[in-house]
Amino acid sequence: MFNITSLFLHQPMKYTWDRTTSEDSKMVFKKFIFATAVLAVALSSPAVAHETKNPAAPSSPIDLPPPVHHVDLADLLDVAGPFQTFLNYLQKTSVIETFQSQADHTKAGITIFVPRDSAFAALKKKKKKKTTPAIASLTKAQLKSLLLYHALPRFYSLAEVGSLRWRSPAATFAGSQYTLNLTEDIGTIRVRSAWSIAKIGSTVYGTAPVAVYEVDKVLLPSQIFKSEPVLV
Repeated sequence: MFNITSLFLHQPMKYTWDRTTSEDSKMVFKKFIFATAVLAVALSSPAVAHETKNPAAPSSPIDLPPPVHHVDLADLLDVAGPFQTFLNYLQKTSVIETFQSQADHTKAGITIFVPRDSAFAALKKKKKKKTTPAIASLTKAQLKSLLLYHALPRFYSLAEVGSLRWRSPAATFAGSQYTLNLTEDIGTIRVRSAWSIAKIGSTVYGTAPVAVYEVDKVLLPSQIFKSEPVLV
């Protein structure tokens, strides 16, 4: 027989369980919201943001860029004019490598005075009653010093070369005792050595850090030539 009294007696218990369950669910939900808020604040902190935006640099070594090669001096002298004699001597003594290294690996640069082939052909030396090529009588060390004597260990534009007249003598690659005097007269620049006065004819190359100027005579230092060679 159906007992309506028992129905009402059990109903409050069901209601109580449902209420308790609902309150537990609300508590869990509140805890979840709180944990989410805390995590969001932590992730937005400057320290975490910095670590996220700036990951650790790789530990692998960084390849350095190759050295800058401004101009190949051998190629330049080979094609720019009648400078084969000077170029051959530079290559024979490896002075070309010294000049190239100065051009490529220093901030100072280099200035080179390059005699024409005709300047070497005209350079002779008296020997008894005959004249012989003056360069042929030089030792390898003397020839190397002679070539180094034709360069300054710094880049000078043509205007700066002219202004060197106020600071002469200028030391050359051959050493502090091997100096040159420079003069300028109505736009003509001359390079004076012990036994010759060469005139700068043209600029072969003039972009920093390399300057190459054509001269009409070989520069002759007294440290190598004890007497004045014959010019023919």
